[in-house]
Amino acid sequence: MMKTTAGTIAAFTLFAASVAGAEPTQTFMGIVTDTMCGSKPHSNMLKDKTAAECVRVCTHGPYGYALLDGTTVMKLSDQKASANFAGQEVRVTGVYDEKSKTLKVSSIEPTRGN
Repeated sequence: MMKTTAGTIAAFTLFAASVAGAEPTQTFMGIVTDTMCGSKPHSNMLKDKTAAECVRVCTHGPYGYALLDGTTVMKLSDQKASANFAGQEVRVTGVYDEKSKTLKVSSIEPTRGN
């Protein structure tokens, strides 16, 4: 028979509380943009560049890839995978952290037609 200690019970309780408080995974649809331009149309920014090229240029320095779902700009946690979809419509599965305005990406894929 296994002995249970107060420390084991406390650790289990803390783990259970953190799992219970975890946000559910959701699916988000939108366009991969950047945190510098956000919701501004990239077709108007750099006249000699495509929207995808503009997004890539605008992710340098302190800026990164984000998802624009029509109204909200959410920074994407997986910058490397997001780079493959710059300027494209995508479906992102993940958890959105309202406080940091960051979407923790579980998966990202193009929508049909891309």
